[in-house]
Amino acid sequence: MEEIKHGMVGVNGIRMHIAEKGEGPVVLFLHGFPELWYTWRRQILALSSLGYRAIAPDLRGYGDTEAPSSISSYSCHHIVGDLVALINSLGVEQVFVVAHDWGAIIAWYLCLFCPERVKAFVCLSVPFLPRNPNIKPVESMRALFGDDYYICRFQEPGKIEAQIAQVGTAEVLKNILANRKPGPSCFPEENAFGIDPENRVTLPSWFSEQDLSFYATKFNQTGFTGALNYYRAMNLLAPYN
Repeated sequence: MEEIKHGMVGVNGIRMHIAEKGEGPVVLFLHGFPELWYTWRRQILALSSLGYRAIAPDLRGYGDTEAPSSISSYSCHHIVGDLVALINSLGVEQVFVVAHDWGAIIAWYLCLFCPERVKAFVCLSVPFLPRNPNIKPVESMRALFGDDYYICRFQEPGKIEAQIAQVGTAEVLKNILANRKPGPSCFPEENAFGIDPENRVTLPSWFSEQDLSFYATKFNQTGFTGALNYYRAMNLLAPYN
């Protein structure tokens, strides 16, 4: 990706890595889990060729962006604060936002907290989910899907990280990103990532071994804790009875 420029920006008390290309109105791309700026590499090239300045950060805790150690540093307020500081650093008042998965969740909060900074939002997954004042998000998901639901399984610090290390980063990423199973994503205790030696997951045509290697190399360098802390902070800063 030689045509894409990379840089570091100071935002909200951390250093954030951004990938960008082009001149014109800013389109801000926000990735999900377990991903990186690299998710948007093709969109960066496409939008920049159409007269936009396309920018994709590694979100807090991911890739080459700093990863604070405290779970409380991954609340929606912290992540939105990162994005507002990034927008300020670009010298613009408003941006177009394109996002999915965790990026979409954070983008909804950006629209909610700072609507004046968003020109338009393209949500590719995860609709806006208002807080239920009577039950915390994780407990709500546990009641619906059980203890093996992936968000519930991610809650205990260090436990899922140890299982990832045992299976191997590349194998875990392949099974998450290329999973074609319908229904809720559940990670049973005895085989969290559904590894079946007799039935290996094959990569789809749009995701090459080179792409898998890029992700695996970065996550091997940084670990998964920063990314998993988004899930561990889900219950923070919400009103409950």
